[in-house]
Amino acid sequence: MTRISNRLSTCILLITLAAMVVACGTDKGTSVKHTAQQAPPQPTFKSVFNKRFTEVRRAFSSGYSFADNGYQIEPNWKLAFTSDTTVNIWNPKRKVFVDDPVTFDHDSVFNVAWAWLRLKKLTKDSIRFQVLQVRNKVIENDKSVVFMTLYADDYIRNVLHRDPASMQQFTHADTAFIQKKSAAANADLNKAFSARQSVQLTPASNLISVQRVPADTTELQPDMPPIDYMLPEFNITINKAYEDFHYAFSAWVDAKGNIIFRKSVDSIEPEFQASYLKAMKGIVDGYLKAYLKVTPGSTLGIPHSSIIILNVTGRQ
Repeated sequence: MTRISNRLSTCILLITLAAMVVACGTDKGTSVKHTAQQAPPQPTFKSVFNKRFTEVRRAFSSGYSFADNGYQIEPNWKLAFTSDTTVNIWNPKRKVFVDDPVTFDHDSVFNVAWAWLRLKKLTKDSIRFQVLQVRNKVIENDKSVVFMTLYADDYIRNVLHRDPASMQQFTHADTAFIQKKSAAANADLNKAFSARQSVQLTPASNLISVQRVPADTTELQPDMPPIDYMLPEFNITINKAYEDFHYAFSAWVDAKGNIIFRKSVDSIEPEFQASYLKAMKGIVDGYLKAYLKVTPGSTLGIPHSSIIILNVTGRQ
């Protein structure tokens, strides 16, 4: 449905602007505008040339890996700087290491594998970057709220005695944050947020069929995680309904798996609002509660209220 696709595309755009490692509209190889002043010496990665690093933490400036809307950012970079102009970096889509360019811009700002980053810290064992959002060649500092921390693989194995993959875990602070948000969402549906493990709808009757609508990922950058959990959408068909109908609406699913009508996603003429809303609420309270087994959404194993989109078709 066009209206849902547009809504999800907007969601993807907002997520991309808020959280991820992207070039944000700049041309590859172009420079970021900055105030003219005497330039300090150019930073160099020479001290860590050919040393393998794994990203162990990606977090917002709040310190959490989750945004208020439930969006989660995950560490997934693995790289080695082979020179000050080339990085050998893991491509998760192709599942292979590839050589990508590194371009110094000014101060401590680099374009690394098409992502604008500010080098915040460099030691023999760790690298810390600030992810920069850039529009029209200007850094948007208020939107540059994501930070990446990478540790050298030999430091992880020989000093921390860990496996690099095991370092990419959530913190106690992340858990406490989600616990607090879940408690608030479960007490007030208006504080519902997207669940990392989405709501599941399973037919409990042969009179109903359910199909999950795939998210449009055409606007996602290659290293971005899937975002279909942000606003799950389902096509539902009910057979032997009281009449033929089709309604599209959003609904809350609470922590116990109850579906609660929220609002129509279509514009309704004032004279039809009462009857349409009554019909949609009746479908939820009648057909859906009787014919569906609902597993609530959860994040970090904590069930909580979240929002879904339902396109429901009835056939006599």
